[in-house]
Amino acid sequence: MNPAQCIRQYYKESFHQQLLGAMGRCLPHQGLPLQMESRRLCWVPRLLVMCAVLMCWVHGKSLKDRFSKAREATVGMYSSRRRPGKSYQGFMAALVRRSAGLLAVVCPAFRRGVAQIAEPAWRVEGRVVFGVDGSRIDCPMTAANEEAFGCAGKKKTGPQQLLTTLFHAGTGLIWGWRRGDSRSSERTHLQEMLDLLPPQATLLADAGYTGYGMLQELLSRRIDFIIRVGSNVRLLKGLGYAEHKGEGIVYLWPSREQKKGLAPLVLRLIVLSDERNKRAYLLSNILDEEQLSDAQAGRLYRLRWGVELLYRALKQTLERRKMLSDSPRHAEVELDWTMVGLWMLGLMCVEAMQREGRPLNAWSVAASLRVVQQAMDKGAKSHRQGGLQQSLGGCIKDTYERRGIKKARNAKNKKTERPPGAPILRMAEQSEVLLAQQLRERKPAA
Repeated sequence: MNPAQCIRQYYKESFHQQLLGAMGRCLPHQGLPLQMESRRLCWVPRLLVMCAVLMCWVHGKSLKDRFSKAREATVGMYSSRRRPGKSYQGFMAALVRRSAGLLAVVCPAFRRGVAQIAEPAWRVEGRVVFGVDGSRIDCPMTAANEEAFGCAGKKKTGPQQLLTTLFHAGTGLIWGWRRGDSRSSERTHLQEMLDLLPPQATLLADAGYTGYGMLQELLSRRIDFIIRVGSNVRLLKGLGYAEHKGEGIVYLWPSREQKKGLAPLVLRLIVLSDERNKRAYLLSNILDEEQLSDAQAGRLYRLRWGVELLYRALKQTLERRKMLSDSPRHAEVELDWTMVGLWMLGLMCVEAMQREGRPLNAWSVAASLRVVQQAMDKGAKSHRQGGLQQSLGGCIKDTYERRGIKKARNAKNKKTERPPGAPILRMAEQSEVLLAQQLRERKPAA
């Protein structure tokens, strides 16, 4: 190959081709065919997924505007394939019909991708750590949405979906999610996602995930956890049920569970204080301080903030604070594929950062979104090989050190919720000590 050919080869790939390659590395090779037996089918599975993800990355005041831009990019990426339909209604009908099956193929592939890409950051403090939290997503105030989702927020709120997200703390990447109407429960969502956690996982959660039933299930599944508690939790000490001795040993044993003859949960209460003497109270089933010190528990719990960053990226950076679909089923599908789009954006960026040797938990959603939007806009224009990969690899958060407290400019929208208070801790009564001894004697040997 002569020098002129080398130069042409270096500048051969278009923006669309490089974007297709980056997205293709995240998607599974099987299960999303580009060709189907029926010649009448325009929206084949792979084109459906590509267009749905690209819709998440473009800004537009209407779904039709987003679809038009996403379809144009999809056609450019698959220029040799049969053109898909031009109608948003036809696209959405095909996506709604196939959504569950496509998610069943894409989401497990993305989880495998996270585990593979995150190898250097898979463990934090020697543990495989995941965080969980929920948030509400607004929907249009149609009669159908109000009936399907309900209005369970503050006054004057419209219909909302409750979204609960599980994420990998080492990279900040999504691991899974569940959605429901505004009256659904984050605990129920978490229980549905427990099977997604790998063996020996450690779960981080805020104060909304306490409760005897929830913690008992985590213990039965042998999932380690660090969960914040507040004044709505009542704990016992001095019960004498645990074999492990330590100052922080406490018991969660509501009276109704005592009446049912259920054993108390043996836990460890960890009290953290900051420089302003504000305290946070954590419950964990890791009783031995040699396995988890108070300082380690504090560092791990702070990683839970990563899910808040994901929600901020979803609502502000991607501008998906509110779904635009008037139909409840369409709104559910829209939210599902918005999460897929955010997940793929993170996978593409973190993979590129890994190749560039950068820390994997420093990826910037805003910077990576600008890179893929530029690739969609420039389309068929030539781009040097590896250019998109290098651009994504440089999408890191600002490294400056903030010197002041970050305050919202618009005080009207600022949250004023008080942090959880101290849990109620009391000494066990003699009747409770005797009942605990009886339960311990009846407890089968391990």
